[in-house]
Amino acid sequence: MTATRYVTPLREGGSLPGIVEADDLGTYVMKFTGAGQGRKTLVAEVICGRLAQRLGLRVPTLVQMQLDPVIGLGEPDQEVQELLKASGGLNLGMDYLPGSIGFDPLAYRVDPAEAGRVVWFDALINNVDRSWRNPNMLVWHGDLWLIDHGATMIWHHNWPTAAAASAKPYNASDHVLAPVGPDIAAAAAALAPLVTEELLTEVAADVPDEWLVDEPGFDSTDAVRRAYVEALLPRAATIHQRITMEAEVRTPAGPPGWLTDHLPEWPHPTKKKSDGQ
Repeated sequence: MTATRYVTPLREGGSLPGIVEADDLGTYVMKFTGAGQGRKTLVAEVICGRLAQRLGLRVPTLVQMQLDPVIGLGEPDQEVQELLKASGGLNLGMDYLPGSIGFDPLAYRVDPAEAGRVVWFDALINNVDRSWRNPNMLVWHGDLWLIDHGATMIWHHNWPTAAAASAKPYNASDHVLAPVGPDIAAAAAALAPLVTEELLTEVAADVPDEWLVDEPGFDSTDAVRRAYVEALLPRAATIHQRITMEAEVRTPAGPPGWLTDHLPEWPHPTKKKSDGQ
């Protein structure tokens, strides 16, 4: 895609993503190569987003998007102007979900099976950014969607320590879905066999060469892709055994009865199921 108009910044994100319109007449959330976190944030978004989709988790569609910095000339915000000037060329876009709202554990119930799949996936990619403070999940059309995977796979910021870092356990005590009682064993049984070398190789192949070139310690972009495969593959097989939680996870207090007693049980009984019922 090619970005045709910069609409507005999303200041909730630390990297200052923005809503843009593209030449396919669609609207996307764009993440920029010129942001402070750099191109590795976009690499993590692609690998984790593609992997989540292949495992059956809901993630907005990802696209490669060309940006001409000229579209920022009329932007009154100096910070946004500088960001667009620094991000000419290929960036990352993700489908904008109009009408979606941020996940609130007090307002939306997630069953233990789905919670287990999300927690297991976050443990696999070592996602440190899915806490109750910042869930990075949206509710759209009654379904849970996962967003913002730029703070994952922290080992790729220091490749010499990647093998040791990727072998570490995952503390899910602070995870936003921990109070649900996620069924991690069932999630591991269903998802771990799907994370094969072939799948990870395909996912890593979706990362553009220009985001991997000149990575210190590697002689080619394919070697960098291989490093991601080698870090994630063994972790998928055993990470469920190393997910830790506090003995008693503190469950946040629910909303007052006067606010919720008149509401139907969630999910609403008229919500359409994926099988058409």
